[in-house]
Amino acid sequence: MLDVVACGELLIDFTPTSHVEKGKLAFEQNPGGAPANVLTALSRLGKRTSFVGAVGNDAFGQFLKQTLLDLNIGTTGLIMTSEAPTTLAFVHINEHADRSFHFYRNPGADTLLRETDIDEELIGQARIFHFGSLSLTHETARAATKKAVEIAKNNHRLVSFDPNYRASLWDDEDEAKRIILSGISQANIVKLSEDEVVFLAPTGDVNEATDWLMQEYGNQLILVTLGAKGCFYRTHDYCGIVQGFKVDAVDTTGAGDAFFGGMLHQILEVKEDIATRTQTELEQMIRFANAVGALATTKTGAIPAMPSLEEVERFIEEHTR
Repeated sequence: MLDVVACGELLIDFTPTSHVEKGKLAFEQNPGGAPANVLTALSRLGKRTSFVGAVGNDAFGQFLKQTLLDLNIGTTGLIMTSEAPTTLAFVHINEHADRSFHFYRNPGADTLLRETDIDEELIGQARIFHFGSLSLTHETARAATKKAVEIAKNNHRLVSFDPNYRASLWDDEDEAKRIILSGISQANIVKLSEDEVVFLAPTGDVNEATDWLMQEYGNQLILVTLGAKGCFYRTHDYCGIVQGFKVDAVDTTGAGDAFFGGMLHQILEVKEDIATRTQTELEQMIRFANAVGALATTKTGAIPAMPSLEEVERFIEEHTR
């Protein structure tokens, strides 16, 4: 049985490199895509994972497939299409290590995943099914993703969702909000950024917004990443903030995905319903996830920056002395 199957985008992140002449800008090729980042975090932490999505039948696509294989992430659900090139994202990082993206995706291969590409047996055997909203921006991949979610729910699997909202990839803001909220309604576990809370909820106050979401959609656990400040969490019974770790961040690309991978790892480890966890136990789980996210910011790129279980455990030990 697999631990996690994720559906969505697998793409190339072109990340700035400083090893160039003054006045010039150069980018290095890194594998990326939020669902793939989450799987990488889980794989590095020792979990069995598999990916569902589409890449181009080109040099970038071959590179991405080999990357998954090297990370021990299953590729039986990976489609190589000749109908569009592999999606590219150029990452721009400011002086605070925060990043913005410019996508080459008109169309990109990830938008061409079809319902007929979805392997029911693969999804049905996973303990957790994970997805995001980038596979919901275009009708073809949207229908495929909805089918995958339906299979997971019919098999009574835990469903996790991270919108990973990128405004430039949506034609209409209202449609984006409607579709993302629909995704939230299907999930047991939801991770949001502060910006996504402001975009999706009637209030920008994290406490009030997550209470509204919980009342509207009945999720088991809502997590809101707060960058260096840590993470706000809400269940049906309690809420709070778990402080983050101080590190010298060089690139925040994939930090939220690293966090979510760390959190799903913890949920898999306890092998019990989230509702049975005490507040103290849940906060310890989130602290572990915060450590995974913090460590991912200390290296460049997303997938290349994901830490091993040993690195995370050593990091936490060093910060509890």
